[in-house]
Amino acid sequence: MRIMVNNVEMDFEKNSLIADIAKNVLGENFKKIYVARYNNKIVDLYSPVLEEGSIEFLGWESEVGKKAYRHTSSHILAQAVKRLYPEVKVAIGPAIQDGFYYDFDFLNPITSSDLAGIEEEMKKIIKERIPVIRQELSRAEAIDEFSKKGEIYKVELIKDLPEEVTISIYRQGDFSDLCAGPHLPNTSYVKAFSLTSITGAYWRGDEKKKMLTRIYGTSFDTKENMETYLEGVREARSRDHNKIGRELGYFMTDENIGQGLPLLMPKGAKLFQVLTRFVEDEEARRGYLLTKTPFMAKSKLYKISGHWDHYREGMFVIDNEDENEVLALRPMTCPFQYTIYNNGLKSYRDLPKRYAETSTLFRNEASGEMHGLIRVRQFTISEGHLVCTPSQLETEFKGCLELVRYMLKAIGLDKDVSYRFSKWDPQNTEKYINDPVKWEEAESVMKTILDHLGLTYKVAIGEAAFYGPKLDIQIKNVFGKEDTIITIQVDPFLAERFDMFYIDEKGNKARPYIIHRTSIGCYERTMALLLEKYNGALPLWMAPEQVRVLNITDRTLEDAKKICDNLLAEGIRATADTANEKIGYKIRMSQMDKIPYMVVIGDKEKDSNLLSVRSRKDGDLGCMTYEDFLLKIKKEIKDLNLD
Repeated sequence: MRIMVNNVEMDFEKNSLIADIAKNVLGENFKKIYVARYNNKIVDLYSPVLEEGSIEFLGWESEVGKKAYRHTSSHILAQAVKRLYPEVKVAIGPAIQDGFYYDFDFLNPITSSDLAGIEEEMKKIIKERIPVIRQELSRAEAIDEFSKKGEIYKVELIKDLPEEVTISIYRQGDFSDLCAGPHLPNTSYVKAFSLTSITGAYWRGDEKKKMLTRIYGTSFDTKENMETYLEGVREARSRDHNKIGRELGYFMTDENIGQGLPLLMPKGAKLFQVLTRFVEDEEARRGYLLTKTPFMAKSKLYKISGHWDHYREGMFVIDNEDENEVLALRPMTCPFQYTIYNNGLKSYRDLPKRYAETSTLFRNEASGEMHGLIRVRQFTISEGHLVCTPSQLETEFKGCLELVRYMLKAIGLDKDVSYRFSKWDPQNTEKYINDPVKWEEAESVMKTILDHLGLTYKVAIGEAAFYGPKLDIQIKNVFGKEDTIITIQVDPFLAERFDMFYIDEKGNKARPYIIHRTSIGCYERTMALLLEKYNGALPLWMAPEQVRVLNITDRTLEDAKKICDNLLAEGIRATADTANEKIGYKIRMSQMDKIPYMVVIGDKEKDSNLLSVRSRKDGDLGCMTYEDFLLKIKKEIKDLNLD
């Protein structure tokens, strides 16, 4: 049989194992191969060759190779846990980015202190070189096997599989698992692994179902690569906004208030205010009209917009029985601003209308999804809606993108983002307002605009809003998890739903286009990303506390207060540390609080009418006059200096 192997045509016997072909072709390098792509299907090395075609060998350098490596690692974890805790029930254990996890239902809870023992058992399994063998079963056979073992979660998964799916299990010595594969040939292929954490996870992500124990781990082809990765994780944890934001006093949470409802402390509230004022002032300069709208509305409003049909599970609904009405906290502001637009007849001469609002929104996020300030149940965004004629659409969209880029550059995140063109999924229409003609038109218009702008983007099917395609500006947090920070959306539907129109040049009614957009995104999420990027040492212009004035002795206490008051009068966010402590301690505390500038006042400075200035970045800057110091920091603030 003729087989194209790594782009070279060769002859092999039918039913030859891919593993034997790999040994024949690669010699000792065979050990670096984990799986193969046989006729465009990823398969195990123990798979037979049944027909002519092509084979590509895949190892650690490929994503599918890494996935198989880590998926096998998760099976080794499950086998180790079953050996140590025979009564445990296993659930699911996939490979994930940079690692793997497995969910277990333990009879008695375990803690992180138990992970070391599990790791030791995993090492034993790896040394045993246990083959990992695929076997296909009928649905009845698979249900019977896992039912006899008491594996209720596997039985549930099997019953939920579509009839046409081939059911396969992987046998690994005394352990077997329901799995589509592929896997490594045997357990000894795993060279380096580490169990990293233990947490709770609802079965199938449903908070109404049982809470299971999830064990996370990672594995790599070498110990060196794994240590490099783990060091990066340790560094990421040290920069996690959930850690430094709390340590520096930006935000806190309280169980009596609720999950996903952070409290912004004075520093966090000041940063929020600085960013908000910056955004609102810039939007005003670009012709936006400020609105302030209610936090809730009757369900009727959301039924018109479509949120009730497509977004109700994510909304907080209030049943006001006394008034015989149903209210809901707003998940977004668009229906309110459309109502404002409809207050009065609009001509084409009045367009575009650019509405902006610093909007507090409410979304019923699942408990497992919430994290610090990144994902919360109450948050605030720089929301806006532009109502324009079709001929104005491209210019207005471009203006939205220019504003976004200006904002990202100002806060220093412009080099950290990527762009995603999110489209609807015509195979999953229940998620969207189902009008294929309008979707095709809107996506075509948006693609033309993006291409005219010369934007580099990737396409994501199924990530559109329910009412239109969008440009998502994507960013990763310190752990590498990607989130959307800003969106610009083209909406072809809601103008009709709200009966929005304008009078065109011929005196006829015409439907406008709508652009939904944010300029700096969700303030809470942006603040979290800034804390992580700058490790808490925010640039001067956005720092909640820009200058701290330190007195050396009681003789200069009043002088320190006076300098602080003068700076405050100039619009500089300053404080005075007049505590009865040594100056070295005060300086250390200022450094730990990551204050951009310190001003030190002692007898010498008082007598010479100078300030001793210290910079967070450059250390001791020597002495300068108050006027020179004020000019220096004002220029840095005006220039939005990020150093």
